[in-house]
Amino acid sequence: MKFRTAAVACIWLLVACTRDPSTAAHVEPGDQSRLSPVAALGKRLFEDESLSASGRMSCQTCHRPEFAHAAPASDVVSSGGPDLDRPGLRNAPSIRYAGFTPAFGFAEDGTPTGGLFRDGRAADLVTQARLPFLDRREMANPAVDDVIGKLRRSANAGEFSRVFGADVLADATRAFDSLAAAIAQFELENPDFHRFDSRYDGWLAGTAQLTEQELRGLDLFDDPEKGNCAACHPSGRGSDGSPPLFTDFTYDNVGLPRNVAIPANSDPDFHDLGLCGPERADLESCRDLCGAFRVPSLRNVARTPPYFHNGAFRELREVVDFYARRDVEPQAFYPDGPGGALKFNDLPKELHGAVNTDEVPYGRKPGDQPVLTPAEIDDIVAFLKTLDDSDRP
Repeated sequence: MKFRTAAVACIWLLVACTRDPSTAAHVEPGDQSRLSPVAALGKRLFEDESLSASGRMSCQTCHRPEFAHAAPASDVVSSGGPDLDRPGLRNAPSIRYAGFTPAFGFAEDGTPTGGLFRDGRAADLVTQARLPFLDRREMANPAVDDVIGKLRRSANAGEFSRVFGADVLADATRAFDSLAAAIAQFELENPDFHRFDSRYDGWLAGTAQLTEQELRGLDLFDDPEKGNCAACHPSGRGSDGSPPLFTDFTYDNVGLPRNVAIPANSDPDFHDLGLCGPERADLESCRDLCGAFRVPSLRNVARTPPYFHNGAFRELREVVDFYARRDVEPQAFYPDGPGGALKFNDLPKELHGAVNTDEVPYGRKPGDQPVLTPAEIDDIVAFLKTLDDSDRP
């Protein structure tokens, strides 16, 4: 398994953050026309570009409804900063279903679990909402006072004071907390963030059908000797009957190929190590965790290319093919080197041992038959497309 012997010495660092994923609250979708006053204000703040240093960037810039609240497919990484010319380090993921994510912590066996952002550094939606306002690659405000100064001058200032109190904007810290809380409340109440109305949900409920190919794909997805996808992306209902989120909230290091389209990667000494940094620093000494990123939900996965934290693949089929052939035909994914394909070339060589090489479909050797045939890959992709939220309003 991924981290059965990893991070034991690091567990004490974040024991206070540990939470059982099964305790994540279930949020029922609501009608957007019936949002609470706080959530309705949060929607306006989520879309408010005036709160950024550039005056042209909002939360919605990188989390667009038409892309299942992910970045546009053309953006490997989004750019922010005062002039919108500072490229980010990671592909902006979908934030749908994010409200079900537990806070970051370690399981008893040392497995890191939960937390928001790809490296789990935010404990909850409120913390997640705060950080982009002050990130130099995103909204790029120098300090909280700058954010609230913009809010005082914005078109939302009056409504903000009506919702949170006439004197709220006089206290920058209180106002910033309220700003983040309103955005988080919008994400919790907005039905588009947790629709649970995909065709697969309909199939689970007995109200929709899957094709023969999609059913074959589901079987391969679940089969521990074939796709083994459900090991990290559970496809069945919870013990309480709740619909699957298609993530177990754990972390994995899959040894991705380096993406030269990310400007930061032009520096050969730069490496994005996920749990080990550079966006978080509290686990940088836990070398077994380096290169690991949180397992995402697969809901709406067909709508949210490019894939992985570094946008290494543009097509969903390429992702499944990578899992199936990474170890048996590495030359298909990595550049050539003196001794053959330079596997795991997005990690320093001394960290190659942290890559997941044990679980199916990994663990085979060059020249072996891939665990999945091309036809079986097509079947899994067909199934994954049933996880898209409905287009119904």
